[in-house]
Amino acid sequence: MPLDDRKFIAALGVAQICSWGSVYYSFPQISSAMAGEFGWSRAEQYGALTWGLLVSALLSFPVGLAIDRGHGRRVMAGGACLAACFLLLLTRASSLPVYYLSIAGLGGTFAAVLYEPAFAVIARRFGAGGVRAPVTALTLWGGFASTVFVPLIELFLTHLGWRGGLVVMAAVNLLICMPIYLTVIGGTQQPGTQVGRGEEPVASAELARWRKLGRSPAFWSVAFVLLAHAALTSAFTFHIYPLLSARGFAAGDVVSIIAVIGPAQVAGRFGVSWLMRGAATATVGGAAVAGLCLACLALHFLAPTMVSMLAAAGIYGAANGVMTIVRGLMVPEFLTRRAYGRINGGLGAASTLAKAVAPIAAAGLFDLGGSYALVTVFFVVLAALMSLSYILAVLLRRNRDAGTSDLAASG
Repeated sequence: MPLDDRKFIAALGVAQICSWGSVYYSFPQISSAMAGEFGWSRAEQYGALTWGLLVSALLSFPVGLAIDRGHGRRVMAGGACLAACFLLLLTRASSLPVYYLSIAGLGGTFAAVLYEPAFAVIARRFGAGGVRAPVTALTLWGGFASTVFVPLIELFLTHLGWRGGLVVMAAVNLLICMPIYLTVIGGTQQPGTQVGRGEEPVASAELARWRKLGRSPAFWSVAFVLLAHAALTSAFTFHIYPLLSARGFAAGDVVSIIAVIGPAQVAGRFGVSWLMRGAATATVGGAAVAGLCLACLALHFLAPTMVSMLAAAGIYGAANGVMTIVRGLMVPEFLTRRAYGRINGGLGAASTLAKAVAPIAAAGLFDLGGSYALVTVFFVVLAALMSLSYILAVLLRRNRDAGTSDLAASG
């Protein structure tokens, strides 16, 4: 990439580290501290997250549409500002209604500041056909979010309490994320005047073509992969901390295990960037879904020792890191290269619904079984179904490329 493009990705990457770390990865630790203070049950605790993710799902499509129309800077900078406001409101949440309102609002900002809007901004700048290198580079940056923020949040909880930690995270959004989004993302352009380098303008016929695309088996196989991946990673992210604690690990050991995930994600993405640079997306994605299956099997079947859990976390992190790249490439490479923001936003909305349901479903399984055994079975089943759907998506894509279907033309 040219130097200006590398600077753009680096700046966006720093903001993504802070956005992911402060509004997403902070939830398990902060909510656990709050629940311990106020005596909330696990279902009450994760019910708020479900509402937050539902709000995010409702906003995903209009956010993608707004970015397609050139409003990426306003969307992401405004999202960071709102995230700060809701983090500050959360400091006042001594009752469940205020807690639910704060988390619902914070969840709504997910649609505006995390990977999906960032990928759409990238597609607008580089063209949907040229997103692989910048998406890979951005996810290399984003992979450090949990590594940086999980220990930081634990430090805040120890020395500042959960309220003090929330104030610091609000400041991160106001003083780091919002200025970066305002500075590096291009200003508003007239709708349809620029979709990206070398990409055709967005026309009204796109919506009709998308409806046609939505009736194809390839679309639904890709959609299910994204939904299953979203559900798996959401349940894993929000339950790995209490899961490891329930298995007898001390807080410091839990943080150490979770901290492995971030560097492993980066290592996986470096592997794609360097070792698998010329590999097809289908091959890269196949390695990722296989790794996620292996990690879930290890978490379920291996004895809970430090070594085994570090290994499971490392495999999960590497595979999920690669899958994040594949997630950003599946729409242009498996379906269509037009109207990226809208289609990715629509699929993102469905995926966010899966994210919303998965954590509370896992909490229900925990309550049902009295342990995390059923939850890890849930992980294994989700990973297996995702793998089968991915294989189907690859086969359908090969049929299309061989001429048996023409989704690219219909897209």
